[in-house]
Amino acid sequence: MRLTSSARAARAASLAPVPDPSGAPTRAEELVQRCARGDNTAFAQLYDDTSARVFGLIVRVLRDPAQSEEVLQETYLDIWRHSARYDAKQASAMSWMMTIAHRRAVDRVRHAETASAREGRYAVEQREVAFDSTSEAVVSSLEAERVRRAMATLTPVQREALELAYFGGHTHTEVAALLDLPLGTAKTRIRDGLIRLRDTMGGER
Repeated sequence: MRLTSSARAARAASLAPVPDPSGAPTRAEELVQRCARGDNTAFAQLYDDTSARVFGLIVRVLRDPAQSEEVLQETYLDIWRHSARYDAKQASAMSWMMTIAHRRAVDRVRHAETASAREGRYAVEQREVAFDSTSEAVVSSLEAERVRRAMATLTPVQREALELAYFGGHTHTEVAALLDLPLGTAKTRIRDGLIRLRDTMGGER
């Protein structure tokens, strides 16, 4: 017999975990306790009964359905693994599960923020200032022709490093890789070249 929508809603409500004034374990509590004994069927039923509500909490925290799906799976894995630790005297099964879900969601947010900050720091470190105090005094105040004349006074290795860094737009790390040099050596060549440029073009004033 096909159930009407109201009948289906009533049936779903009858399956939902609700407090029992008699103090008897709720359906969710019973299922968690069975999970603690390794009952896979109970775990599947617990997931079916509660995952929609748990997912709702997670997605409110993350605002990202795809990530929320991942965190939902992590949450239920935690529930399965730690079901033996559940204590009905401390909290209802639903509250216990929602606490796990919230913690997992917040951890994901913090992880994303940490990763974003780490990537930002890495980008700054790798994109070492192309024009430090020395190079700013050189490049920003002198014409291209004077720069080219001064470049001719550099040693070949200094000129090669500077051309890659400032005319090629490469970072110090990239210059080191392109010239097959240690990073410290590449930095030294660039720095020495800049100092020589400054001295040379300063004498042309």
